[in-house]
Amino acid sequence: GVWRQTRALLFKNCLIKCRTKKSSVQEVLFPLFFLFWLILMSMMHPHRKYDEVANTNLGSLDTSQLVNFVIGYTPPTRVAREIMKKVAFDNFEDGIITEEYLSEEELQEASALKPSNFVGVVFKDSMSYQLRFHDSIAMSSIYMESR
Repeated sequence: GVWRQTRALLFKNCLIKCRTKKSSVQEVLFPLFFLFWLILMSMMHPHRKYDEVANTNLGSLDTSQLVNFVIGYTPPTRVAREIMKKVAFDNFEDGIITEEYLSEEELQEASALKPSNFVGVVFKDSMSYQLRFHDSIAMSSIYMESR
């Protein structure tokens, strides 16, 4: 029954491997070659571990570049409003102009009208967002190494 079929299949596979030696050798050597290549590349570019940086006062922020700066955000949820209020008033003395938009399309239209001083923020949920500049999208990164 099953043992006989398994033995016949194993014998057939051995015959195929013996008759096609070139492809059999390639099946073994190519992964070993690529493994060697990866090890060599990782040895040439070792991972650098940076030490912790102590908390220091970096001084006041130069707000002269943030004059007439507009941050638009969508969707207008309670959490998004709280976050944008904190960004606008807690971090800057004069405050930054924040505008809420009902949809991403409205946000894109506003970005097209005032491209030099406008940044859009699209909240995907309470923990993730996308920054939208005039012709590009910047993704937020959870896994960023400290500098």
